[in-house]
Parts: sequence; C-alpha cells; structure tokens
Amino acid sequence: MALQTCRLPLCTFSIVFLFSVFAVGEAKYGGFRRFNQEPDTRLGDVSEEQWFIQKLDHYNGADSREWKQRFFVNDSFYMPGGPVFLMIGGEGPANPAWMQTGSWLTYAKKLGALCLMLEHRFYGKSHPTDDLSTDNLRYLSSRQALADLAHFRTVMAENRGLADSKWVAFGGSYPGSLAAWFRLKFPHLVYASVATSAPLQATVNFPEYLEVVWRSLASENAECPLLVKKASDTLVELLKDPKTYDNITKDFNLCSKLQIQTQRDSAYFLETLAGNFMDVVQYNGDNRAFEGVVGTNITIKVLCGIMTDSSLGDPYARYAAVARLMMDTFSMKCLDASFNNYLRDMTNTSWNGTAAGGGRQWVYQTCTEFGFYQSTDSPNQPFTGFPLVFHVRQCEDFYNVSAEQVAQAVAQTNEYYGGYNIRSTRIVFPNGSIDPWHALGITQDISPDLPAVFIKGTAHCANMYPARDDDLPQLALAREHVFYLLQQWVKG
Repeated sequence: MALQTCRLPLCTFSIVFLFSVFAVGEAKYGGFRRFNQEPDTRLGDVSEEQWFIQKLDHYNGADSREWKQRFFVNDSFYMPGGPVFLMIGGEGPANPAWMQTGSWLTYAKKLGALCLMLEHRFYGKSHPTDDLSTDNLRYLSSRQALADLAHFRTVMAENRGLADSKWVAFGGSYPGSLAAWFRLKFPHLVYASVATSAPLQATVNFPEYLEVVWRSLASENAECPLLVKKASDTLVELLKDPKTYDNITKDFNLCSKLQIQTQRDSAYFLETLAGNFMDVVQYNGDNRAFEGVVGTNITIKVLCGIMTDSSLGDPYARYAAVARLMMDTFSMKCLDASFNNYLRDMTNTSWNGTAAGGGRQWVYQTCTEFGFYQSTDSPNQPFTGFPLVFHVRQCEDFYNVSAEQVAQAVAQTNEYYGGYNIRSTRIVFPNGSIDPWHALGITQDISPDLPAVFIKGTAHCANMYPARDDDLPQLALAREHVFYLLQQWVKG
C-alpha cells in the first residue's frame, strides 16, 4: 500500500503504503512504504517502550474491553511551561529512532517541548484483539485511532500536570491526515498540527498517483517515462503468449514459473514490477537511512539511468534490470509474483502471519475508509494492466466488502472530515512536488491559519527527516517556515 508508505506506509500493493514515518509495510500491500524493515533497537532510554490502557471501542459505552497501546517518551528537551509534541503512529510499527532524531526534535529543542509518540492501534506491538479476523478489524479505523489519541492526551495531561500546556500533533502521510483530523475533531485537546504529506481527500480510484510518477520521472529525463511505458507495453504483449513465460520467469528471476490463469494473476505481476518505480519516486532522495532503511541510494536518477542505457538492451531488458537491482538491494533471492500466494498471506488472520506487519490491516482501512487505489485507468501514466477493478475485487476477497460498500465508505470519510475542504485553524500542510500523494493533499493556502508549504523537488515526508548538508535549499527553507509557524502559534 505507498501510506505502500513517511505504498504510508507506513512507507505496496502498490497502493504503495502511504507511509507513515513509522510504516514498514510491504510494497505489494499498497500503502506507504515498500519493503519490510526492522526498527533499530540500538537506541537509548528515550526508546524504552511504555504502555497505555485504551478502550477497545470508544464509541460503545457498554463495551468495557481494554488493551495496551505502546508509546514512547523523550523529555530531554522539556522546559516547564513548554508545549507537548505528540507524534502520531501510522500503518506500521512505531520506530523509536524517531525519538532521537527528526525535524520535530529540532523544533522541540528550540521550544522546550515534551515529546511523545503513540503507536496506532493494530500496528506494531499495539494489538487490541487476539487476531486479525475481519470481525476484529471492525475496531480498526481512523475514528477509533483519533479517540485513542484523545484519551491518551487527556490522561497524560492529567498524570503529568500538562493540562494547561499547548499540545501540537505531528504526523506524516496517513498519520499526517490524523494530525489534521485530530485538530479538526478535538480542537479543545490539540492546539496546532503539522500534517506532512497528508492525503485528506479519500477517493476510490487514484490514477493521479501514477500521473505524478510520470511527471516525476520526466523531471529527471523526458525520455525516461516513455521508455518505462514501452517496456510495460512490451511485457503486457508477451503475457498474452504462454510460450514466453519461461523467458519472463528467467528475466525477472521469479520464484516459480510464471502462471497467468486469470486477469488477476497478470495484474498482480504487472503491479509488482511497477511498484519498483512507484516506491523510488515516492521516497526519492529522502533521508530515511537513519531508520535503518535499505535502498535510499536508489533514486529516480538511478532508475532513469538504467532505462536510458541502450547497452542493456531494449526497454524491456532495462525494465528487467531495474527489477533485478531492486531484488539485489533488498537481498531478495527471487520475486514472488503469485497472486495466490498474496491471497493466502492477506487472508491469514494470525498476528504471526506474513501480512500482519501492516498489510492486512492497511488494505482493510483502504476498503472501509479511504480507497486510494493506484490504478492504471489514466492514459497519462507509464504502466498498463492493473485497473481499479483489480484493487476493489481484493476488498471482496479479503474482507467480504463489496465495491458498492467501498464507494459508500469513501463518501462517508469525506463527509466526516471534509476532504480538501477541511476547515479548522493552526494546521500546516507540507507537501513535496515529487511525491505522488500530494495530489490528494493541500498544496495551496486555505486561509492564513491553514497554510500550505509546497516544496518543489522533494518527495514523501521529506521535511520530517533530519537535515543534511546536501538538502535542497527549498527543503531547508520549508523546515524553517514550519518552525516559524509553530513558534508563532505556540508563543502566541
């Protein structure tokens, strides 16, 4: 899922995890981050996990069931009377590395803030139920997550004497949306929010994602997306002839001989390969390495360098070379292109299942709240073969949610939160022009109290990562502007 994946992933079934800055899902799960990564555990005291008692269902007073939610604290910068910064977890494990670095800690040091990070229910170690059955997943929603945040904020304020402090919510990608909605729905609890790379408009079909991928590739080399399209079109033609399957299996180093028995088999294979480009574009040139993330050296420039290298063969051969590079980078012995295996993993309801790191949960949220399906339904993008129907059908296969129910759920989400028409105060919306998710975010000021920070040339959640010497000047300025706004709001 981007969301796979700061397809977010959280950070792809290519819905690439939207990426939350915490998400460590897998690309094939369609959220915000592409590959499974283990959080860095070699951290100090600020990384000590703590536990908070939450209600299972905040909206049913007759339901007294409770569970333990994981959180982290860094009070090393706190000055009495200072604000409280609350980092919101998303569609993957909360990574304690964020308790030691990131732009929010730079702001905290300057403003004397107490820093808290709360893991999202059903992700990481925050397990509200015994398993991930569809019946239990009904307690997984953005509304329940916001209620978790509200209760956590209320109790922590009481216990730590912070009732009069100004609380500021932070989040990137899906947690960025939560940060905005937390301020919207609980203005008495949250004074301001930084909603980075936040998709606020729910939509069933999101072909604009791949349109931005085209433009982002073209920003490096105008020929690059054209060559990707030629390669993708060639592969689609080859898939029509079973006699080519042995060669395709070899070309892409598949784990087993390619079997295309249904349109879903083809769509899954084509989307898996497209995900290589989608993920790199989404996180292009960011500074995620501190999280222990592998592959940050693979950028749009690298991929386009391969696609324009005629010595590698025709565009199809170069496309295969990209796939092999990604497998080598992530130490994958082979590529599993089987939809049946994916179906098996996604319907495994155990917390020990392959998709329990966030895949099964996040796709459920897309089916019951957001959509976000990154289809090939637009002609203005480089890929072919995974239309909207392929994505929506999975909601039926995995959770018995019909296409009509998906559409109704998405409409209800926009009705509840407002989509692009969000109305509140003291929320800043940073977005990057390279990031495909900006198409569902706020990129122009709504009002003086709802400003946008649109950063040319940067990718998903780039402003949240630690600064480095080779950051683009506009990225450095964006971080400074966010701090300026926080300073004005908190001091004011």
